[in-house]
Amino acid sequence: MPLPPPPRAVDGRRRAAEVVCVGETMAVLGPPDTGPLAEQATLRMTIGGAESNVACGLAGLGHRAAWLSRVGDDPFGHRVVAELTARGIDVSQVETDPDRPTGIYFKDPGPDRTRTHYYRAGSAATRMGPDLARLPALRGARLVHLSGITAALSKSCARLLEAILLDRVTGATPAVSFDVNHRPALWSGGTAEAARRLLSLARAADLVFVGRDEAETLWGTARPDDVAALLAPAPVVVVKDAEHGATSYTEGTPAFVPALPTKVVEPVGAGDAFAAGYLSGVLDNHDERSRLRLGHLAAAAALRTRDDVPTMPSRTETDRHLALDDAAWAAVAPR
Repeated sequence: MPLPPPPRAVDGRRRAAEVVCVGETMAVLGPPDTGPLAEQATLRMTIGGAESNVACGLAGLGHRAAWLSRVGDDPFGHRVVAELTARGIDVSQVETDPDRPTGIYFKDPGPDRTRTHYYRAGSAATRMGPDLARLPALRGARLVHLSGITAALSKSCARLLEAILLDRVTGATPAVSFDVNHRPALWSGGTAEAARRLLSLARAADLVFVGRDEAETLWGTARPDDVAALLAPAPVVVVKDAEHGATSYTEGTPAFVPALPTKVVEPVGAGDAFAAGYLSGVLDNHDERSRLRLGHLAAAAALRTRDDVPTMPSRTETDRHLALDDAAWAAVAPR
């Protein structure tokens, strides 16, 4: 997947972001421990959103990333912007809405999995529209990252994705990566509507991330080979299969790398971390095996924490893992 060259200096001091991630970010409230939400007297606040999680992961791996969205003019929106700024994300073109709130979601730990409760209907981010596709931040990027979550937030959000993916109206030619990220609760038309619209968007992307399980739910495609064939002509398709591994298809040629054995504290955010790791490999022009390994290393970091955004592995650690032969990689467990 060819990328435009690295961005030039904007004002002589800084360069434009390599990657622009577009989508909603919310305040996240959850217990400070593993107890159920209903029994908590206090909650801990962080932030989370699929696209900004990817931006943070890329920044943690040494890349210049920007986040483009809308937040409310409220304490939650201020927290989102402040935390992303502290993580090194360019938020200079984020819009603040004086009338609509920032979305919120709650985490509810349980013995089998962590459930999430979203309060995002009518949020500031649902007012994103195709006009955002023409903002200067997108013109200088090498890569724009989107997810199917945005397509389900509102009609104007869906038009934004269509403008970037189908109409390519950004005013430049960045590559576009798209994480299917099927969230059933967001689709008022049910699985049939989600399947139709997400397939159209995915086929228009330059790089697609999709879970094998969600592809089976959406399109009845249980095998990675079938998923890649369905999503053609997308030049690069990455099919994630949870703890088993991930298979990428570059112009139809498959490459498989097994996942690392990892103790799972919480799975929320692991898919976003995988995307950040893989995209880091794309930006650094690594070969396909290394891109998948970087995805697994980043995902493992996310699985070991309750935070949506983990601390990314250091360059020393990633270089060491990329140098392993296949047998050594399969035997190693990240610490």
